[in-house]
Amino acid sequence: MAGFKTHITTSTILGVGYGTAGLLVYNVHPATCMLAGGLCSVSGMLPDLDSDSGVPLRESIAFAAAVIPMLLIDRLQQEGMSAESIVLTGAIIYIAIRFGVAELIKRYTVHRGMWHSIPAAAIACLMAFMLCTCDHMGHRLFKTGAVMIGFMSHLLLDELYSIEWKRGQIRMKRSFGTAVKFWSKNTWANISTYVKLAAMAALVFAELTGAFGYRSGQINEIAREFVDKIFR
Repeated sequence: MAGFKTHITTSTILGVGYGTAGLLVYNVHPATCMLAGGLCSVSGMLPDLDSDSGVPLRESIAFAAAVIPMLLIDRLQQEGMSAESIVLTGAIIYIAIRFGVAELIKRYTVHRGMWHSIPAAAIACLMAFMLCTCDHMGHRLFKTGAVMIGFMSHLLLDELYSIEWKRGQIRMKRSFGTAVKFWSKNTWANISTYVKLAAMAALVFAELTGAFGYRSGQINEIAREFVDKIFR
């Protein structure tokens, strides 16, 4: 499998390219481009959160603990919290992630388990969407896309490094197929992952319908109108 330096270098290069494209091609605000580039870079380490120890776990947890409270500032302000309350909440979130989440990951995950999978990538993207609140939906989706690119770069690199050319023949290592996958051999891990994915999808759905001012009863009507237009 690819090493830590390979993963972080690749995702950083992709992040720089992604942010530059947003700035030059789509006229995204420079600050948003810089944040998206950084998110892409760090997301290249996210699948290795299931490592038992080492640099990937330590660096990813430290970054998440520092950045997540900052990404939540807009949401906390929308809730009407004072500056002091926001600082206190941020500190609590930092401690919870830095020590609590790190310990849970060590206890309940195995390396190359379901956190190395397509559903896990989707969960990371949905979480990024919920965290990266802003008034401009396009910018919010832009930052979410950065997380997707970084996460997927890790999975694809792991698969590429599971293929080797030896004595004129292509050989698949035992690790091939353990990164870009939809399920693992562990039934409970599969159920747990897809339950989390469904929960995050429900939260994003509620967020989107609220953001666009739709009532829950209007969704079926909108869907029917959309289908009618397609099949006319």
